[in-house]
Amino acid sequence: MSNTKHGRRRMLELCISRSLLIAGAASTSQSRLLALWQGAEAQMHKPTNAEVLGPFFRKGAPDARVLRAPGDPGLPLKVSGRVLNTRGQLVEGAKVDLWHADHNGLYDTRGYKYRTKLTPNGKGEYSVETVMPGHYSDRPAQHIHYLIAAPGHKTLITQAYFATDPFFEGNPEKNWNKRGIAANKELVLPVKLFETGPHTEVTFDIVLEKA
Repeated sequence: MSNTKHGRRRMLELCISRSLLIAGAASTSQSRLLALWQGAEAQMHKPTNAEVLGPFFRKGAPDARVLRAPGDPGLPLKVSGRVLNTRGQLVEGAKVDLWHADHNGLYDTRGYKYRTKLTPNGKGEYSVETVMPGHYSDRPAQHIHYLIAAPGHKTLITQAYFATDPFFEGNPEKNWNKRGIAANKELVLPVKLFETGPHTEVTFDIVLEKA
C-alpha cells in the first residue's frame, strides 16, 4: 500500500472513530478529509504533565472539601477544576488525592491536615477550600501534590505551582524551571487575588490518558 493510501486510511479511521464521518464515507475528498482530521486533532486535549510523588503522600485521606479550619494561618485559597480525558470528555469514577504543606511549609505526617481524597461531582468538577502552601528548603516553590486515578485511564501524579510565588521572581514564563522545580510551565497556574477576604483562587483542570 502506498504512503498516500495508508495516510488517507489512517485519517479516515480517525474521523470515523471521533464521529466526524460515518463508516461508508470512503468517497470523501482528500481535502475534506484533511480538514476533518485537522479539526479532530484540534479537539484533542494534551495530557497533564506528570511530576514526582514526593515523600509525604499518605493513603486513606478523607473525602473533605474544606481543608482549612477557622483561625488557620495563611492566605485562604480555593482550588477547583475538572477531570477530563484527551478528547475533552469528563472522566467517570475518578478519585483525586490532593495534599500540601501548611502555611509554614510543614506536612502533617501523622494525621490528614491539608489532605483529601475526593470524588468529583457528576460534571467531573472538584473544589477545595484550603490555604496557600508555605515554602520549605527541599522544594522552595509553593506547590500542591496530586494523585489522580480513574478506571480505564493511566494514574497521574503531578503538582500545581503558583505564578504569584516569589520563587519565580515575578516572571514564571522565564523562571518556571528555575532549579529544576517544575516539569512544565503549564503546571505554574495563574492566581486570582480577591481583596475581599482577602483570598485567592486557582483553576487546575486534569487531563488523563487512556490506559
